[in-house]
Amino acid sequence: MISDCLLGLNESHLVPLAEPGHRLQPQARDAFVAMQAAAAGAGFTLVPASSFRGFARQLAIWNGKFDGSRPLLDEDSRPLNALALSEPERIHAILRWSALPGTSRHHWGTDLDIYDPTLLPAGGKLQLEPWEYAPNGYFYPLSQWLNANMYRFGFYLPYAVAGSIGAEPWHLSYQPLSQRYQQQLTPALLAPALAAQPIKGKPHILNMLDELFARYIYQ
Repeated sequence: MISDCLLGLNESHLVPLAEPGHRLQPQARDAFVAMQAAAAGAGFTLVPASSFRGFARQLAIWNGKFDGSRPLLDEDSRPLNALALSEPERIHAILRWSALPGTSRHHWGTDLDIYDPTLLPAGGKLQLEPWEYAPNGYFYPLSQWLNANMYRFGFYLPYAVAGSIGAEPWHLSYQPLSQRYQQQLTPALLAPALAAQPIKGKPHILNMLDELFARYIYQ
C-alpha cells in the first residue's frame, strides 16, 4: 500500500545501493549512481551516510531523544537536557533535527544523507552537523560541487536554509518522487499509525498534529 510506503511501514519499493545497508527506490538509486560517477570524475567519493530508514528505526530515535537516552541538541547544536523541558517543548526540540516517526523523508526511499569519507581528517568521525559542510569544514568542497551539479540528476536540498527545521546540507532528496510523496502525507493518514505505536509524548503529539505538520512537514 502506498500509505505504508509513505509512513515507513513497507520496504517493498526499495532496491539496494552498492554500499552495504543502503537502499533507495529504483529511480532514485539510478539517479544517485549517475551522480556518484560524475562526482568521482570531479575527484569526490560520494557515499551515503543514511538512506532508507523505516518507521521502527525512526521511533527508536524519537523515543531515545524524548527520554534523554540519546543526545538532544538546540538550534546551535549544543546539548539540551530533555528531561528539563516540558513534553511539548521536547517535541519541538526533537523536531528541530529529527522527524516525527511516519513523517521522515527517509521513509520514502527518495532521500539520503551524504558525505565524502576521503575528506575526513585522520581519526575524524562524521558528525552530520552544519559546520562540516560550511566554509572551512571538511566537506565544503563537496558541498560546493553538489550545489552546482545535483539538480542535473534530480536532487535538491529540502533543508538548505534553517527554518523550523535546522539546515541540513548533507540531506539530498530526489525531487521527481519526493515532491509527490510530501503532498500525499497528511495528518489524517499519520494519526492512526501513531495512535497504534508506543511513541513517547503521544497525547501531546496527536493533539498538536496539525500544528506540527504546518511547522515541520509542509515547510
